[in-house]
Amino acid sequence: MSGRQGGKLKPLKQSKKKDSKDLDENDAEFKKKQQEEAKKLKELKEKAKQGGPLGMSSI
Repeated sequence: MSGRQGGKLKPLKQSKKKDSKDLDENDAEFKKKQQEEAKKLKELKEKAKQGGPLGMSSI
């Protein structure tokens, strides 16, 4: 097949990435929430390593 198939293909257009400085309020709140959740998870992992109770009550 000659004609249209030959030659180098053009790359797809790539969307422009936002600068990290252009974060709006929602993004800032989301990142803060993620950091807090990661911190809580890390604390729970530390507690599990020590062998302490994980908040479960015994009958």
